[in-house]
Amino acid sequence: MEKQNVTLSLPKSLLRKAKVVAANNDKSLSEFLKESLKEKVREANGYNKAKRRQMKLLKSGLNLGTKGHISTKRDELHGRGQNIY
Repeated sequence: MEKQNVTLSLPKSLLRKAKVVAANNDKSLSEFLKESLKEKVREANGYNKAKRRQMKLLKSGLNLGTKGHISTKRDELHGRGQNIY
Protein backbone atom coordinates (compact mmCIF):
# COMPACT_ATOMS: atom_id res chain seq x y z
CA MET A 1 0.00 0.00 0.00
CA GLU A 2 1.41 3.35 -1.01
CA LYS A 3 1.64 5.84 1.84
CA GLN A 4 1.66 9.61 1.96
CA ASN A 5 2.62 11.87 4.83
CA VAL A 6 0.17 14.56 5.90
CA THR A 7 0.43 17.54 8.18
CA LEU A 8 -2.34 18.06 10.71
CA SER A 9 -3.14 21.05 12.84
CA LEU A 10 -4.72 19.90 16.10
CA PRO A 11 -5.38 21.59 19.42
CA LYS A 12 -2.59 20.68 21.86
CA SER A 13 -5.03 19.29 24.41
CA LEU A 14 -6.59 16.96 21.83
CA LEU A 15 -3.18 15.81 20.61
CA ARG A 16 -2.08 15.11 24.18
CA LYS A 17 -5.21 13.07 24.89
CA ALA A 18 -4.89 11.15 21.61
CA LYS A 19 -1.29 10.24 22.46
CA VAL A 20 -2.41 8.91 25.85
CA VAL A 21 -5.20 6.83 24.29
CA ALA A 22 -2.80 5.46 21.67
CA ALA A 23 -0.20 4.58 24.30
CA ASN A 24 -2.82 2.90 26.50
CA ASN A 25 -3.64 0.69 23.51
CA ASP A 26 0.05 -0.05 22.76
CA LYS A 27 -0.17 1.82 19.46
CA SER A 28 1.69 4.67 17.88
CA LEU A 29 -0.21 7.89 17.33
CA SER A 30 0.03 7.25 13.59
CA GLU A 31 -1.51 3.76 13.92
CA PHE A 32 -4.22 5.09 16.25
CA LEU A 33 -5.17 7.86 13.81
CA LYS A 34 -5.12 5.47 10.84
CA GLU A 35 -7.48 3.05 12.59
CA SER A 36 -9.76 5.90 13.66
CA LEU A 37 -9.96 7.26 10.12
CA LYS A 38 -10.63 3.80 8.69
CA GLU A 39 -13.52 3.34 11.13
CA LYS A 40 -15.00 6.75 10.26
CA VAL A 41 -14.80 5.97 6.53
CA ARG A 42 -16.34 2.52 7.09
CA GLU A 43 -19.20 4.07 9.10
CA ALA A 44 -19.81 6.72 6.44
CA ASN A 45 -19.89 4.13 3.66
CA GLY A 46 -22.26 1.89 5.61
CA TYR A 47 -24.56 4.81 6.39
CA ASN A 48 -24.65 5.93 2.77
CA LYS A 49 -25.41 2.42 1.54
CA ALA A 50 -28.23 2.04 4.06
CA LYS A 51 -29.59 5.48 3.17
CA ARG A 52 -29.65 4.65 -0.56
CA ARG A 53 -31.34 1.31 0.16
CA GLN A 54 -34.02 2.94 2.32
CA MET A 55 -34.65 5.79 -0.14
CA LYS A 56 -35.16 3.23 -2.91
CA LEU A 57 -37.62 1.35 -0.69
CA LEU A 58 -39.51 4.56 0.10
CA LYS A 59 -39.82 5.38 -3.60
CA SER A 60 -41.07 1.92 -4.53
CA GLY A 61 -43.41 1.66 -1.53
CA LEU A 62 -44.41 -1.35 0.49
CA ASN A 63 -47.01 -3.97 -0.31
CA LEU A 64 -49.47 -3.76 2.57
CA GLY A 65 -51.90 -6.14 0.94
CA THR A 66 -54.45 -3.46 0.02
CA LYS A 67 -53.48 -3.13 -3.65
CA GLY A 68 -53.83 0.62 -3.21
CA HIS A 69 -57.44 0.52 -1.99
CA ILE A 70 -58.37 1.29 1.59
CA SER A 71 -61.89 0.18 2.39
CA THR A 72 -61.96 1.23 6.06
CA LYS A 73 -62.76 4.83 6.91
CA ARG A 74 -60.46 6.77 9.22
CA ASP A 75 -63.21 7.37 11.78
CA GLU A 76 -63.95 3.65 11.88
CA LEU A 77 -60.32 2.88 12.65
CA HIS A 78 -60.32 5.30 15.55
CA GLY A 79 -63.75 4.27 16.86
CA ARG A 80 -65.19 7.73 16.30
CA GLY A 81 -68.88 8.19 15.90
CA GLN A 82 -69.64 5.01 17.75
CA ASN A 83 -71.52 4.97 21.01
CA ILE A 84 -69.44 2.68 23.23
CA TYR A 85 -71.65 3.07 26.36
